[in-house]
Amino acid sequence: MTISNNGRSNWSPLAAAKPLAPDAWQATRAQTAQATQFQRDEEDYLANGTGDIGRRVGENVRELFVSCAPDQAMRQQFEHLHPEFIAVHDLGGASSQKLLSGLAAASGRAMQKLIVRRQGYGTPLATLEFVELATAVGTMLRVYTTEVEADTSSRHGLARTLLAFSRLGVVMVGDLPAHLIASALKPLRDDMIAGPWHNRHLLLLPLASVGNLASLGAEISRGTSVTVRTSPQVARPAEAWAFIEATWARLREQGAPAGKPGGTNPIGTAGAAAPVATANARNFPPAAMPRPAADASPLTMRPMPAVPTATTKANAPVAEQLLETYVRKLSELTGMVSCCVFDIAAGRELHHAGASPGAADLAMHGAELLASMTATSRTLGLGHALPEAAITLGAHHLLLRAVPKHPGFALHAVLDKSHANLTLARLQVLRMDSVFDDPDQ
Repeated sequence: MTISNNGRSNWSPLAAAKPLAPDAWQATRAQTAQATQFQRDEEDYLANGTGDIGRRVGENVRELFVSCAPDQAMRQQFEHLHPEFIAVHDLGGASSQKLLSGLAAASGRAMQKLIVRRQGYGTPLATLEFVELATAVGTMLRVYTTEVEADTSSRHGLARTLLAFSRLGVVMVGDLPAHLIASALKPLRDDMIAGPWHNRHLLLLPLASVGNLASLGAEISRGTSVTVRTSPQVARPAEAWAFIEATWARLREQGAPAGKPGGTNPIGTAGAAAPVATANARNFPPAAMPRPAADASPLTMRPMPAVPTATTKANAPVAEQLLETYVRKLSELTGMVSCCVFDIAAGRELHHAGASPGAADLAMHGAELLASMTATSRTLGLGHALPEAAITLGAHHLLLRAVPKHPGFALHAVLDKSHANLTLARLQVLRMDSVFDDPDQ
């Protein structure tokens, strides 16, 4: 097998018909990051010579060239390399990426990407995001989000593969009615039974009050060898990480098998039936947050430092003044009825100018609109970027967009249709971005 550094063959009919001169060949080779290699066997090719998944092509970017579906390729990599990692999955929300961003900020590390490309063409098939955390034993623990940028089929397949091969799977349960949570958990149980499912440990993290989540967790683990634990409700990334870290520390204390192929028989595969866990649902005491033993957890981030949020950043005097100026100038635009800068995650107003609708309504409904559009974009496989919208109603226009240089903030503006041209209004709002260019303005 002949593999080049970008997954393409270097042979061409022209080159075959007319060999390059020695000096031309040396010039071409000097511009090539890595010469064509002959891989001895499949293991050398799968491992990419690094013992890690994909080749590093940038400071925080890796590439993996594949000739099959992305989830099948990742499964091959996991079965070959047996990495230990944590997979964080969203159920009825979009919090896993926020958690990873918080971990990256708290640990001083950058979010990283693994881009899966079609071999021979370089077409991107999927982009996975993860953060690597240093452990007490000098190794790195990778934490993936299952929010993958890919088409719908690949996204679902990769989420299943990440959960199935993780050492610890974390499911962050959003604000859903109990009956919807039960139906949303059913595909997870079906995957666990169908197999192969090497993961033995799931942690359910409720982001809202779900009284029967523990019993639902026990139900999805019934008849499997997967232990499901349920934490109390969490509201901040630091709280979520405390429970994840405590669960990880418990696994290290117990010396639980990693679920690698060739070890304990995974459910859903040939061979003896997997043992049924005697206590599948184990809840943390709601009155106290668990703390891992000092010598058990391999992580050095205990507890996770407070992560600066959009709200805390707004408390800085300079930022406050700029946002206030920004909103004031927007309110002076022709046809502007009401405008509000709000915290997207909390749905809370920060600065407002104008008449009705009020600040609270603009913030709450603006956050809902952005969440709905973001979810639609993910479902259609169109990416995870924060959307921008210009909406025309009966007598008004609505503008929704991110606030420049203020991650986590958005603008919701209402304009009178009879006095404002939507195209012109959007251009005028864009010009207001210059407010944030010079702090002295």
